[in-house]
Amino acid sequence: MRLKEFLSVRGIDFVSVNVLEDPAGLAELQKLGARSVPVLSRGDKFTFGQSTKQIVEFLGIDEKSGPELSPAELYARLDKFMTAAIELLPLMPYDRLDAHVPGRPRSYRTLGFHLFRVVDAFLDANQGITLVQAMFREEPAADANTAALVAYGTKVRQRFRDWWAAYEKLGGDTSGTRTLDTYYGPQSLHELLERTTWHSGQHVRQYMMLLEREGQTHSRPLVEADFARLPMPQNVWDG
Repeated sequence: MRLKEFLSVRGIDFVSVNVLEDPAGLAELQKLGARSVPVLSRGDKFTFGQSTKQIVEFLGIDEKSGPELSPAELYARLDKFMTAAIELLPLMPYDRLDAHVPGRPRSYRTLGFHLFRVVDAFLDANQGITLVQAMFREEPAADANTAALVAYGTKVRQRFRDWWAAYEKLGGDTSGTRTLDTYYGPQSLHELLERTTWHSGQHVRQYMMLLEREGQTHSRPLVEADFARLPMPQNVWDG
């Protein structure tokens, strides 16, 4: 669930400012010391909108927060999402890879890359590298074809499987309480794994719709039940 949806269902007003188009909004963001959006502010204090737990604590809401699925369940979901993406990517005609998704300047090619890059960034964070927004803005090669995207996705999926196998074999922190560094503050492994899972899953959901938009049939490898108990956005695309 996105920040706007989270607040609206609780009767809390949400005001969106496009800092790229509103100099006053950008100045306010800089004054707070925040370097990214979404941000929730109150006076001179703010919190980033990426973590439901942080929002709940910031607003002082008496509400349970945190992942509903265990780390093992999240692992299985994310592996399924990536496997579905590897199946779906070859169905997109090459001459449509430069087309843009609805509502934003992101190509189909970039979306196909990005849904795996978020997992790669999670794995980097597990190696002690701070997760930063620049990781999510990375682009594939301008001429990357479907085979290149599938090869990258297959490599990331195997890296993810190897990480999980090692994680379980070490008998480590299977509850996911180990802390990882991110641009929006320290996060537990469990929380970051959940965010990575629904983030990637949302983009696979979008890719299925793009294929249908382009007249390409597919086996619908993901259904609504695959997204259950994840904080998914209501809409496939931003409003």
